[in-house]
Amino acid sequence: MGLRNMNRRTFLGGTAAAGAALLSSRLASGMAEHKIEKVGVQLYTVRDAMKQDFDGTLAKVAAIGYKEVEFAGYFDHSPKAVRAALERHGLVSPASHVEYASLGEKWPSVIESSKIIGQSYIVNPWVEEEIRNQPDSWKRIADTFNRAGEISKKAGIQFAYHNHWFEFIPVNGKLPYDILLENCDPELVKMELDLCWITVGGHDPLQYFQKYPGRFPLVHVKDVTAVPKVGPGGTQDFGSSMKEMTYVGGGIIDWKRIFAQAGRAGIRHFFVEHDYPASPFESIQKSYQYLHNLRF
Repeated sequence: MGLRNMNRRTFLGGTAAAGAALLSSRLASGMAEHKIEKVGVQLYTVRDAMKQDFDGTLAKVAAIGYKEVEFAGYFDHSPKAVRAALERHGLVSPASHVEYASLGEKWPSVIESSKIIGQSYIVNPWVEEEIRNQPDSWKRIADTFNRAGEISKKAGIQFAYHNHWFEFIPVNGKLPYDILLENCDPELVKMELDLCWITVGGHDPLQYFQKYPGRFPLVHVKDVTAVPKVGPGGTQDFGSSMKEMTYVGGGIIDWKRIFAQAGRAGIRHFFVEHDYPASPFESIQKSYQYLHNLRF
């Protein structure tokens, strides 16, 4: 009897241990099997097609599998017409890009348009060089962003800023991107981190996710085959072609490594982009397929 009981206890203990190991394995596997639920695209990638056939381009984007789109201009369509086109094709637009000049007197009307379309974010993607070259420019820009963010927040829309490469070139020993993060109210100004530009600018997005968790609800997802070489003048060529740009998954950026920290970063929206695609629809098709299949 004692031996039988001992064997039974041993059996049950072994079974419990095996079950715990299996559960642990499944939990670990589940943790590793994250994916992007809704892949989005920045419509700047297909801007020429948007000019020629606004509705038809949205239809093609939806047919590829995209669920979210980010606008960079509405091509003379009213906010109501934009909203109707999105609904026709089963799309939503969480965000739009607007010029820096629109953060002044035009700002209330910009906010109203975004509310009609159903957007949650308005993003400034570029600050003109003549503004950036002024004394203490980035602190002044941060002040402008805070004011714009305060107004939009009251209307239920979050303001955000999208970077390029120049925010990672030191000005008086300080990175402009760091100046913005330090001087912008984190509740009023979020960041749409362009994961390509920060990479070619020589910095690691994970360091920013670690230092500023939750500040990056939107990201631009685009790839490069190589970091542009430093030319004779000591600068890199980020000009009007950027031949190193490619579809997502066709370059050198380690997307699994980055997106494994998406929770810490606060990422909610992933927008594919290619600034200069030779074949825009082929590019966004390949990018979608890669991100749709990506597990991290």
